[in-house]
Amino acid sequence: MAVTQQLARIPTGYLAACRQSASTSPDRDPHWDPPAHDMLDLDWAPALLERVGEVSGLHHAHLDALRQATEGDTALDLAFLHAHPYAIAPFETAPTALNVSQVARISALLGQIDTPALLAALPADDRDAASLIGHGADNITGGLSTYLLKYFNALRDFYRGAAERHLLVVLWWD
Repeated sequence: MAVTQQLARIPTGYLAACRQSASTSPDRDPHWDPPAHDMLDLDWAPALLERVGEVSGLHHAHLDALRQATEGDTALDLAFLHAHPYAIAPFETAPTALNVSQVARISALLGQIDTPALLAALPADDRDAASLIGHGADNITGGLSTYLLKYFNALRDFYRGAAERHLLVVLWWD
């Protein structure tokens, strides 16, 4: 089983209900089960996308937004989602989250990134591009640019949807 990054867009009230459930349930079950249409599996794309931003000279504000979109923030207390046996992130890294205002800012910045220009800054040969990017990019099948474009668009669209609906985003590795 591969470890991949997961994101969920949820209302603030849902997170509060999960926190309440974990605190009152005898077995500390948060009853975490966001709807499938509000989930995104980013595969191994986060490190690759960040590295593409770095090597292509992406403006620092956009690069920071891309990093935060895939790393989250530790300001929200999500310890109840990292408690066994109901931990949503069964590995060492605890879940993180972005509040509604952070999501809106990140969505706006991701929407400003010219993805074709970003990818055009990479070497045309996938092997050369993979060597420059690192992070296992040489293991991507079906075309590196295709993979990167797929996951960048998915990330941007996911955040756009969360911002439009005033949702927060929870991130974890599973």
